[in-house]
Amino acid sequence: MEKQNDMLVRGTAWGGKIRVFACRTTNLVEELRRRHDTFPTATAALGRTLSVGAMMGAMLKGKEKLTIQVKGDGPIGQVVVDANADGEVRGYVEHPQAHHGSNERGKLDVAGAVGSTGYLHITKDLGLKEPYRGSVPLVSGELGEDFTYYFAVSEQTPSAVGVGVLVENDNSVLHAGGYIVQLLPGLTDGEITRLEQAISGMPPVTALLAQGESPEDLLKWVVDDDVVIHDAMDLVFKCHCSAERVEQTLISLGQKELEGIIQEDGKAEVVCHFCNETYTFERAQLEQLLEQAKPKPVQ
Repeated sequence: MEKQNDMLVRGTAWGGKIRVFACRTTNLVEELRRRHDTFPTATAALGRTLSVGAMMGAMLKGKEKLTIQVKGDGPIGQVVVDANADGEVRGYVEHPQAHHGSNERGKLDVAGAVGSTGYLHITKDLGLKEPYRGSVPLVSGELGEDFTYYFAVSEQTPSAVGVGVLVENDNSVLHAGGYIVQLLPGLTDGEITRLEQAISGMPPVTALLAQGESPEDLLKWVVDDDVVIHDAMDLVFKCHCSAERVEQTLISLGQKELEGIIQEDGKAEVVCHFCNETYTFERAQLEQLLEQAKPKPVQ
């Protein structure tokens, strides 16, 4: 099968009474799996969070961006995803190789890996003086339900969130993606019931993607053909780390700390959490940074 690009669509349905988002994130999740060498349940947890992050990024404007933190008590530890309005996403999981067996249905036990006790934190940088922060307790650790709960409680927007990741026997990612359906004022009780029935009778997201269904097709399973797609965008992995940023971080450690590194190790290795890129600074480079870190004499 020809490799399809990762993309996101957004639109409205039922005369503007529903806002809809859907995405395919297969290549992105595989990129993160490869970079972080994640084991299957960690891959699934990171992939589900990344798919929601990409769709929440599409709810932003301009230079706005957001960070999702899933902090559960399961073996994989914290899951972190950054996303922005341009379809750029990145993410990592604290313990990528923590192994967790299948659940009683023979599926990847994401809830067991994430844990059902903990919190889901969302931080949005909207260009204001203070970022917006929202937090809710985890309700299941399956993540789709947890984000559904977040939208209802923290943003007062009744929503349905469906996300999935299908992992191959060699640990690579076969399919990943999801949808968010948000209810706007004006829906009747009958329409809400119809929506609930459509979602409960829908095959898993990854099963539909495996059949070749597009993000727009995912939405049609939920709202029939009555969906108007307003725009589509490509989704890409992008990390914002750089040698220059790492240099500034080292300088900010201060003179004493840098002197200690030079004396004890003679070099420094800094690894970016998000992309696993390693930045190595030899003694001569550290000595240059040390000069910049020294307090400047008062004129």
